[in-house]
Amino acid sequence: MKKVEIKAKDIRMVGMLLEEDAPETCKVFESMLPLKTKFIHVRWSGEGIWIPYGDTRTGLDYENHTSHPAKGEMLLYPGGISEMEFIMAYGRCCFASQHGQLSGNHFMTIVEGLDSLYEFGRKVLWEGAQEVEMKILSE
Repeated sequence: MKKVEIKAKDIRMVGMLLEEDAPETCKVFESMLPLKTKFIHVRWSGEGIWIPYGDTRTGLDYENHTSHPAKGEMLLYPGGISEMEFIMAYGRCCFASQHGQLSGNHFMTIVEGLDSLYEFGRKVLWEGAQEVEMKILSE
């Protein structure tokens, strides 16, 4: 299984791609790497951080989708009712938009550094957008 390094200043986490459960979503995500972007805090979903992609569409359908990601689970919402986005729960989270509850593809779970995620999520909440880099770790 492939691992993804997620770095933001003094925070480092590693996520495991769920290639068996969400193979197409993992392929789309991998094609976007390496990724330098910013996490911002969610507006409707609770304790979560997200990366908006607006009108971008990848052709993905739903696979391994959920509305209730657990702490450390990252989803890709392929767009439709709302804009395309990545969302990661750092605590209690019910994925939603101004249009109501959404469901996104769970494609990655944090397996290292999970203890730093809540602190990072709160930093995004109170200090604003935080730069992050993501890349595949060498196998």
